[in-house]
Amino acid sequence: MAHRWRDTGLRYGLVTRLFHWSMAFLLCWQFSGLVLGRLFGRSWLTDALNGTHGSLGVTILIMAAVRALWGFYNLKDRPAHEHGLLGLAARAGHILLYLLMLAVPGMALLRAFGSEWGLTLYGLEIMAKGGERVDWMVAPARLLHGTLAWTLLTMIGGHIAMVIIHRFVWKDEVLSRMAGPSRNTGGVAAPAE
Repeated sequence: MAHRWRDTGLRYGLVTRLFHWSMAFLLCWQFSGLVLGRLFGRSWLTDALNGTHGSLGVTILIMAAVRALWGFYNLKDRPAHEHGLLGLAARAGHILLYLLMLAVPGMALLRAFGSEWGLTLYGLEIMAKGGERVDWMVAPARLLHGTLAWTLLTMIGGHIAMVIIHRFVWKDEVLSRMAGPSRNTGGVAAPAE
C-alpha cells in the first residue's frame, strides 16, 4: 500500500499525481481568464475567473515549492527520462516548468509587496493599501510577470503536445506514469509497445 503514495521507477505515486493534476487545474483556471479576456474582452466570466488570480497564484507558488521538495525527496525513485537528446530536452523542460511555476507568482508577490496596492488573499488582508512604493521591487516584477506567464503557458502547451506525441505517435506508456490507473499493480506499468 505504501508504494502507491511514493514514486517508483515505473510510475508516479499518488502524492505526485495529486500535485500534478491539482496544479494543472489551477493553472488552467488562471490562464482561462487571461486568454478569454484577451480574445473576447471583459465579461462576467473573465471577472469571475480573474477575481481569484492573486489568491490562486499564491496557492500555485506554495504548491510548486512543496511539489519541488517532494520531487527532490523522490528523485532517485522517479521514472527515468529517455537517454540522449530527447531525455535531456525532457529534463530541461520539466526544470523550466518548475522554475516558471515559482517565478511567475513570485514576481507578482514581489510587485505586490513593493507597490501601494496592498495585498488581499482569499479575502484576508495581508498588506493594507497605501503603503510606500518600492521601485526596485515593482519594476522587475512589472517587466517579468506577464512575459514569464505567457512563457509558462507556452511551455505547458509544449508539455501537453509531447504527451500527445508520446501517446499517439510513439505509442509508448509515458502518459500512464502520471495518468494511468492507480490500482494496485505492484508498481508495474505496462511495457512500451
